[in-house]
Amino acid sequence: MNILFAGTPEPSAKLLQSLCNNERINIIGVITKPDVAQKRGNKIKQSHVSLAAFEANLPIFKPDDLNSAEFKETLLKLDFDFLVVAAYGKILPNWMLASPKVMPINVHYSLLPKYRGASPIQSCLLNGDEKTGITFIKMNNKLDEGDCIDKYEMQVRNDHNKVTLEEDLCNLAIENIFTVLSNINQNNFGLLKQNNEASTYCKKIIKQDSLINFEMSSDEIYNKFRAYYEWPGIAFEHKNTIVKIKGMYVLDKNNTCLENEIFKFDKSGLTTKTADKTIVITHLQFPNKNIISSTDAFNSYKEFFIK
Repeated sequence: MNILFAGTPEPSAKLLQSLCNNERINIIGVITKPDVAQKRGNKIKQSHVSLAAFEANLPIFKPDDLNSAEFKETLLKLDFDFLVVAAYGKILPNWMLASPKVMPINVHYSLLPKYRGASPIQSCLLNGDEKTGITFIKMNNKLDEGDCIDKYEMQVRNDHNKVTLEEDLCNLAIENIFTVLSNINQNNFGLLKQNNEASTYCKKIIKQDSLINFEMSSDEIYNKFRAYYEWPGIAFEHKNTIVKIKGMYVLDKNNTCLENEIFKFDKSGLTTKTADKTIVITHLQFPNKNIISSTDAFNSYKEFFIK
């Protein structure tokens, strides 16, 4: 099977590497987002998929405009059975969707039609879902609305965060993608239309989403901590200072010692009441400072929290 691959972030790079390692698959080229200039040092940053494709000595395409005459002419000269897309980051034009001989396929990290859009993993964690999975769809020109080819479910653990859940979903995709492609190639598959009335959409995460307040429930705070673990993290404001939470857990019941106080602070952690329970912050970070444990914070910042 000849495959043209399109993707950008690290999980997509791992999926690409797994396809490269399969002797029955031939990757004829890789499409990824253009390199970006970093703010510091004027260095150029390549996507994870670009780096993986370079290591595998694959042809790489980084078009600014998918509809440019030059890119279109180049791509249409290629001979491939499948266009496999995994978090590329752009809506593909119709001419690209029609370019593979067999099918354009998208690997989406949710059980569609739930969580169409840019942040399905974060949305799953924010909502405290007990299960999630991956969906292989036949792509169309709308956002994650293509017909479903196959779905694979998995349980969401309470200790999953964005990084670990994404890793497990990536492994689930790696385990099953060759079977899906083979079944399609042998015409041993069916297509199931998505129920648009049951669909949900997830928004792009922005830095401002990181702020929390302690009038939220403990589960809301913990789910935000899990969902935004990689970026943008979570933080709270105290005495006009933004303090980032880098480690935390939820106590099962309220702490009566906090009825007349915002915080209780000892070497085991920084404890504060929420709308329903109590959370303990075990690691935190002040602006322009390193991450510190609750023990170090108790020694250096006790008066900041207690007085």
